Amino acid sequence: MNLLASRSSRMKASEIRELLKLLDQPDIISFAGGIPDPTLFPAQAIGDAYAAVLGGSEAASALQYQVSEGYLPLRRWLAGKMGELGVACDENNILITSGSQQALDYLGKLFLSSGDTALVTWPTYLGALQAFNAYEPRYDRLAPDGGNMTPDAYRAAAASAGGRVKFAYLVPDFANPTGETLSLKQREAVLDLAAELDIAVIEDAAYRALRYDGEAVPPMMALDCARSGGIDNARTIYCGSFSKILSPGMRVGWVCAPKRVVERLVLMKQASDLHSPSINQVVMHRAAEAVFDSQVEKLVGAYRERRDGLLGALKANMPAGVTWTRPDGGMFVWVTLPEGADATALLARAVKDARVAFVPGSAFYADGTGRNTLRLSFTLADRRAVSEGIPRLAKLLG
Repeated sequence: MNLLASRSSRMKASEIRELLKLLDQPDIISFAGGIPDPTLFPAQAIGDAYAAVLGGSEAASALQYQVSEGYLPLRRWLAGKMGELGVACDENNILITSGSQQALDYLGKLFLSSGDTALVTWPTYLGALQAFNAYEPRYDRLAPDGGNMTPDAYRAAAASAGGRVKFAYLVPDFANPTGETLSLKQREAVLDLAAELDIAVIEDAAYRALRYDGEAVPPMMALDCARSGGIDNARTIYCGSFSKILSPGMRVGWVCAPKRVVERLVLMKQASDLHSPSINQVVMHRAAEAVFDSQVEKLVGAYRERRDGLLGALKANMPAGVTWTRPDGGMFVWVTLPEGADATALLARAVKDARVAFVPGSAFYADGTGRNTLRLSFTLADRRAVSEGIPRLAKLLG
């Protein structure tokens, strides 16, 4: 163990991945894992696609090595989808990754030297912190709703730590963990700050398609392209995923970025795993062409009902002093307990005494604060889980 690189000390187990093990205990009511409902997977469409690929002329190429950039028809399909979002691009702006989590790892490797600064929201996605931690950054707080430091103050703080500010990372639509969505004004403010600092912006769009209420806000990349004159002049890098819509197990995500960035990421892909699994890319292309839009419609209907059920149960059961977000989409509700409460200690009691699980909020803070917060996921929360689980949790808080 004394031979390990210093960066290995920054690698820690995900509290969420550990909590997912609780799902194997049938008497646990879990609001922990931010995972889609497997009963809603388009299994028939995916099965038909595998059968068609393996039984037809595509079998040989689907079982063969693939170019590192990814399966060309899938990249072209994704470029078309990005165009619908206001991002004019082509297949050369797209890299297929093994889930968007791999994209975050690659981007950390691409931008961060030891001691560099990454700007992240307080709280932020735990998986992003894990991906970036291996590259030994420091974190500074990004506040899209206002109250950011001046660019000079950010630069000075980064320099005092021996590095530079390299990028801002955020989940602008239905954020993990808070469920909150940035307004147009907030997105523009982040782009303004990034321009003043001359840094990249990493837009994690894993939940964007899951909107239940309200009008969609343009992606930050679309706003950036409009102000910069096109994708190859933009500073924003868009990370997308099929995991929340079609299948997380197939591990197909993508990056949409300026060509000069994609070219660098391709070199990392070649050194890492050569390419994402060929057959999964070919099948994902067929399945996406066939059912992507109808699958989104199905999930929106199902998850909207579950979100409403969870919000209703919180309102009916939670004691005074407990507050929560009301997301317009996504998978999560963020709960804030009274000052001085400790959600990690509460979790131990909840699992032992109430057989209820959630994720303590401190896991999502780069500095380990936020101990009086917790995240609830509603995508697996059917009526029985909500009607039994939330009153049990509220009783512990009461």
